[in-house]
Amino acid sequence: MITKESKAEIAKKHGKQPGDTGSAQVQIALITERIKQLSGHMKGNKKDYASQLGLLKLVGQRRRLLAYLKKSDLAAYSNTLKQLDLRK
Repeated sequence: MITKESKAEIAKKHGKQPGDTGSAQVQIALITERIKQLSGHMKGNKKDYASQLGLLKLVGQRRRLLAYLKKSDLAAYSNTLKQLDLRK
């Protein structure tokens, strides 16, 4: 789980304003953090298929948000990829 404090920190770091939680950059950053946590969980629990399904859904959601961001604001897209260390 992502704590309230870590969500606020991610929103502050990636958002346009301190309380910005709805922009695509913040949503991508939050999903990336959840993906990292679930990936660590899956390394120890290989047969947890419910978590595996949730992980795949999150990856798809992040991919769709990245496609939207690339279509709407290319500079923010490339900046987000650099900040989150994602490869595309």
